[in-house]
Amino acid sequence: MTSLALPLRLLALAMLGCLLGGVVSLVAVGFVDLVLWLNDILLVSPRSRVLAGDSPWLPWLTVLVPAAGGLVVGLICLGISDRRPHGPGDVIQAAQSPEVDVPPRSGALSAVAACLSLGAGAPVGQYGPLAHLGATLGAMAGRFMGGGPSLTRIGIGCGVAAAIATAFNAPIAGLVFAHEVILRHYSLRAFAPITVAATMGYMVANRVFVREPLFRIQDVAVANPLELVAFMLIGVFGALLAMTLMRSVLYAGQLSTRLSLPGPLKTALAGAAVGLVALQLPEVLGIGKETLRFAIIENAFGAGELALVIVARLLLTALCLGFGFAGGIFSPSLLIGVLFGALSGLGAAAVFGAAHSPLAIYGICGLVAVAGPVIGAPLTTILIVFELTRNYDVALAAMVSAAFANLVGYRVFGRSLFDVQLARRGIDLRLGRDKVMVQQRRIGDYLEQDFTRVDSATPLGRVRERLVDDANSEAYVVDADGRYLGTLSLLGLDLLERREVSPSAAAGDHAARESVVLSPDHSVWEAMTQMRDFVGESIPVVADDVLVGVVFESSIVSAYMGTLRSLREEEHASA
Repeated sequence: MTSLALPLRLLALAMLGCLLGGVVSLVAVGFVDLVLWLNDILLVSPRSRVLAGDSPWLPWLTVLVPAAGGLVVGLICLGISDRRPHGPGDVIQAAQSPEVDVPPRSGALSAVAACLSLGAGAPVGQYGPLAHLGATLGAMAGRFMGGGPSLTRIGIGCGVAAAIATAFNAPIAGLVFAHEVILRHYSLRAFAPITVAATMGYMVANRVFVREPLFRIQDVAVANPLELVAFMLIGVFGALLAMTLMRSVLYAGQLSTRLSLPGPLKTALAGAAVGLVALQLPEVLGIGKETLRFAIIENAFGAGELALVIVARLLLTALCLGFGFAGGIFSPSLLIGVLFGALSGLGAAAVFGAAHSPLAIYGICGLVAVAGPVIGAPLTTILIVFELTRNYDVALAAMVSAAFANLVGYRVFGRSLFDVQLARRGIDLRLGRDKVMVQQRRIGDYLEQDFTRVDSATPLGRVRERLVDDANSEAYVVDADGRYLGTLSLLGLDLLERREVSPSAAAGDHAARESVVLSPDHSVWEAMTQMRDFVGESIPVVADDVLVGVVFESSIVSAYMGTLRSLREEEHASA
């Protein structure tokens, strides 16, 4: 690289981060404002419901709006690939794929579906859709710049970081989230543009639009050192609550697949359930920012009210996400976590008496204890707390809860809901990025035709001649339709000759099928697993019993080593 090329490359990366940070932040602000506008005109927000007063239409609209919204969202999702809204899990999959692909059509339709879901009052989250929308714009920018998969991944990281920084007013958390959850590495080449994007997103949200923070906490401090034990317990039980939420979402998805109803009707059914519950418990509607803010105010809720809202929110969020509403799980986990923390704070008041910390500290500990295991990002959740509160005592208490929550969640459930969902699709990230990459490389891309193919009726003597002429040690025997019957090696022919088998005997009568036979759809990882005990020149590749080629062991090993090399170069690149 010339002395001029390096500064130009760094400048291009900085411009990419700056551009994406500004654009994504503007789009995110517009998305949030549109949701709030829909909440107001559809009588979902608490303010609009108070203004509606005793209108006879309010109960009907409370049920009909989420149900109709679910129907429309279900119809929109029919136009998305695999007929479901896309979210952070799909972004992670794209970032960990050899060919990075975040389809613009799916991104746009998922964003529209999420906006309508949130606007109609579904108890789902806005941060997941914002992250996916940012990733879609970032991938488009990366492809436009023509930098290949590596630059597209950086674009995705920039888009996600800007979206999170805008949504939470937390640029450091946006930066860490992009690396911790999406990219899964901290290369200097990616770090600089993502930092710029997160900073630009924060500047647009706070200096241009002056966005209101998620919550405000006055100067508070931990009152009793013994409360550290309480914060640890909040972490443990918060992880159990997070796992209940995640398992409920997965179970609702399985239940939805078993229902023999069209997708839009399933979503409408979930919306109707939300509306019916909201007739008695309006706190279940929408994102629930007002409920979150009130939960950390002393005496705003009683213990019974907090428990009831936690259960209702958890079940309805799982139902809506499982039945096809578009939205994230981060916002619901934040709200459920704060409510759980506030409930724990009421219990701590009974234990510690007057010497207990303010309810807000317990609410924040509950927030990180539930949200951290759900998204698999303990550092991000801690940083969100610190950037929002600017309070060291609160951050330390939250750090204790987050540590225990993520430890329990990881051991019992997995790193996050996204990782478990991806594992069910065959994308297992537990053994690292290299395994995922190799799993997505197909044997069909490494087929060779330089091998000896013989018909089953070919005499053994002629098979030997063919092998000598082709300078090969193995011949693959096929029938008249090209179906693979077995393999004959020079060593095997020697053994047959010693047993005085006639050279005129048919090859098909003596060919032995290889212990390892692959298909073009096998991954390189599966091939490496199967060929551990394989001894031979090459491995036959068969599709519908027809021999379509062979793959050499050296090609499989080279594919694996090449994947490792490209990953390490990306992870340690500085420009």
